[in-house]
Amino acid sequence: MNWLLVIAGAVVGAPLRYLTDRAVQSRHDSVFPWGTFVVNVCGCLILGLLTGAVAAGAASTHAQLLLGTGLCGALSTYSTFSYETLRLTETGAGRYAVANVVVSVTVGLGAAFLGVSVAQAVWA
Repeated sequence: MNWLLVIAGAVVGAPLRYLTDRAVQSRHDSVFPWGTFVVNVCGCLILGLLTGAVAAGAASTHAQLLLGTGLCGALSTYSTFSYETLRLTETGAGRYAVANVVVSVTVGLGAAFLGVSVAQAVWA
């Protein structure tokens, strides 16, 4: 049963990632990977909210498998973040590469902490 929850979440998360990435990136004429940045920050926020909800007893471990492992696992992407950062470096956009790493990690962690904080405020 657990693996079905993960698959169900991934079935939604993977196309959502692709469509969001394309929609965001098409609106920015920049070498910065805005699409990947947006999906990764959204994944961090959702996972933070979910983690806080589970810790407060407001969500089940089944929800964690469906939304955390499945949806967020397919929505967010460390491999694409790494690849795009490498490509920025290879194409001479080193400052964008550094900005991608610093901003993605900082904002991603901030989104996760915000999600946990909001969940605790709502359900604690």
